[in-house]
Formats: sequence, C-alpha cells, structure tokens
Amino acid sequence: MKVYVTDEKEIIMEPSLKWAGNPNIIIAVKALGLKATVQVVDLQVFAVPRITLKPLLSVFPCFANIYVSLMDKPHVDFGLKLLGADVMAIPGLYRFVQELIKDQVANMYLWPKALQVPIMDPTQAMKKPVGMLDVKVVKAMKLRKKDFLGKSDPYVKLKLTEEKLSAKKTTVKQSNLNPEWNEEFSFVVKDPNTQALEIILYDWEQVGKHDKMGMNVVPLKDLTPEEPKVFTLDLLKNMDPNDQQNEKSRGQLVLEALYKPFKEDEIPKDVDDSIMVQKAPEGTPAGGGLLVVIVHEAEDIEGKYHTNPHVRLLFRGEERKTKRVKKSRDPRWEEEFQFMVDEPPTNYKIHIEAFSTSSRIGLLHPKESLGYVTISLADVVNNRRINEKYHLIDSKNGRIQIEMQWRTS
Repeated sequence: MKVYVTDEKEIIMEPSLKWAGNPNIIIAVKALGLKATVQVVDLQVFAVPRITLKPLLSVFPCFANIYVSLMDKPHVDFGLKLLGADVMAIPGLYRFVQELIKDQVANMYLWPKALQVPIMDPTQAMKKPVGMLDVKVVKAMKLRKKDFLGKSDPYVKLKLTEEKLSAKKTTVKQSNLNPEWNEEFSFVVKDPNTQALEIILYDWEQVGKHDKMGMNVVPLKDLTPEEPKVFTLDLLKNMDPNDQQNEKSRGQLVLEALYKPFKEDEIPKDVDDSIMVQKAPEGTPAGGGLLVVIVHEAEDIEGKYHTNPHVRLLFRGEERKTKRVKKSRDPRWEEEFQFMVDEPPTNYKIHIEAFSTSSRIGLLHPKESLGYVTISLADVVNNRRINEKYHLIDSKNGRIQIEMQWRTS
C-alpha cells in the first residue's frame, strides 16, 4: 500500500491487489445462431489501482467522491471450459484474449482516466450556516379521530430538509382533536432558497407504531427575513399534488415562523456546523473520542406516588446518575457525564430514564419510573453535537432536554 501526501484536500492510496480463486462462473455464449455455456475456472487478477478520496470534508463519511484509476494494465488469467475441454488451450487464443482484456480495461480506467463514484454532494456538506429559523407550533384544529374510542393523542415533528439532525418534537396532547401547544423551536439554516420546514403530525401510541395524521411543508423562500409570518396549513396525506387522498379533510395546523439571517459579524467561521465542539483530552485512544452527555432539565414529569426525580444513563454497560431533585415536576440538573470510547459509537445507543425515589420508611412504592428514551448515537457522531428535547416514553407529557457531544483529538 502506497499513500501520497499532497497539499490538496484529498487522500491518495495505491494498494497492490492480488486475488486468485476457483469460482464457479457459467457464461452463456451466442454466436452464429448457436448457443453454448462456458465455465470460467482458475481466475486470477493482479492490479495496482490508484484510489483517490476527494474532496475531504469534516462530516461523515469525510469525503465526497471516490476516484479509481489503474496505474498499469491489469493481469487477468483464467481458463474457459467448453464441453469439458479447456478452450484457452487453443494455440494463439490465450494471448489474444489476455491482450484484449488488458486493452479494453486500460482504455476505460488507465490513469489519468478514472472511474468516479459519487458519495455525497460536497456543496451541501460544505455549506455554512447563514441564519436561524424560529418556529412556534401554536395549535391544530379539527383533527381526524384515530383511536377506536374516537380520540387522538397528537404531537408534531419538525425537521429542516437537507439536514441530518434529528427532528424536533412537541409534547403529546392526550385525547384532544383541537390541541394547543404554543411551543417554540429553533433551527440552523444553511440555504434559505432550497431548504424547507417539514411538519408531520402523529398520533402517539403507548404500544406500536405512531400513526401519521397528516403533513405539510413550508419553503423557507416564502419567508421575508426578519418578518414573522403565521401559517394555517391544511394537513395532507403526502406532498403529491396529484394524489386524490389529499382532498380529504385531515384538519389544520397553525404555526408562526421567523427567519433571521446572520449579520456579517455573526456568521460562524471555520466550522461546518454552527456549533463549536471542544477537542477530546490528551490520552484519548487513537481513532476514538469522548462522548459527553449533559442532562439539562425535564418538563411535566409526574410520578403516581411521589415526584423526586433523578436521571439514570446507561451506555455500553456503564451507568451514571444525576442528583435527586425533591418534589419537582420540572427539575433542572445541568450535570455533565463523560464516556471514553475507543471508536466512534455510530452503531450504539444510550438509554436515559427518569426515576422518582422516596426515602420514607414503609412506603409500598419507594421507586418508580417516570419515563425513558433510547437515543441512537449516529447523529451525534455525524453532527458532532446535538441538543434536543425528547418525549419520554411511558410518560403522558414528560420531556427531557439532553445535549450530547462527540469530541475527538
């Protein structure tokens, strides 16, 4: 393996590849109106490709394109069996086939020609934040009944298109077809001309998949900078204008939106997200990093017997706990926990659960769960930082604000 160091934002590698095997490959051949099957045996391939990853980016997977070239004509050796006989034993045929394969492959991929494999759009990955979008979910009206008892438990998910960050959620309004939220959210905007706010309304279910009640989108180009705008949106089944099911009434959603462009002195510089993340401390394993979890606060959590909440975090067998807050439905902790990891925890999840405990002697229920959430860490690794309010499962309206950072050296 050769690796080249350049002044460009790229990585160049030249591995020497050698592969030999005896695969069972059958080829159907047609010639002069005749059909035959040919078996490929004793296949050997020797090649020296140049693999270039460029341009390099600061977001996963860290490069936008793969370019593959061959630095020399490849050596491809194999046998062909027709009716049990080795066709390549025919005088002159072996060399002719060898040169034909080498020339054809070289015409396509011999350096400086290259096979380009696009991985992601670099223009999207390298866009800088240009402003903030403030959204207030006000209320919904005349929602369709989803439950057997003629009720629904609606909540709203909001997400900016062209972003990998997790969607933001409102609280759940139990048994309400005309819910009011008046909840506010903020989003980082990178391209107001192409991005849109995607809004999906769900019916919360304690068990099973949450039913989709309707959706709509607000293109950011419809907003005048620094001018708040109120939208009353019809809820649709999907965004296909030709779908007749969109003609059915699913209710309406009212929200307020305000786009605030950054001023020149406010635009973040030298960062691909609008958030600065500290580096991992010395001693962090090579290729690894530090997972930082900050438990900020919770809202509307209530126990059946008592409400003295604390939070337990469980990650790869490690358990951490916050302090206990006595008699509070809206506790605030602001406690930070760190987990040293020897590799990016892309495929891991963290379990966060709120508990209430009582020290009263003789109490029948000294400890009870107030709700939990299990969070995938892939978005934390890809985006470096996430700060979200999560709805607590098994809690009517409880939400918890968790901030997570992935720090590397």
